[in-house]
Amino acid sequence: MPETFTVRGEGLTVELVLHRKYGVRGRELVNETLKLNPGLAELGAVLPLGASFTIPDLPPQKEVRVQQKSLFRD
Repeated sequence: MPETFTVRGEGLTVELVLHRKYGVRGRELVNETLKLNPGLAELGAVLPLGASFTIPDLPPQKEVRVQQKSLFRD
């Protein structure tokens, strides 16, 4: 469920907020966050104190299967 975030500290960017919430994968959500929050980009790169915006949910991670080769014959 999307969450509303209010800026309470100086020097925060959208990318930094998403990184703190979701880790490295949070950076994937910058464009989606800007689409969900019209006018957010106009606030500038560093968000002003008191600015509120909606943070989207992190999509499920795709499972990647890697075929392993054995060094020894089975």
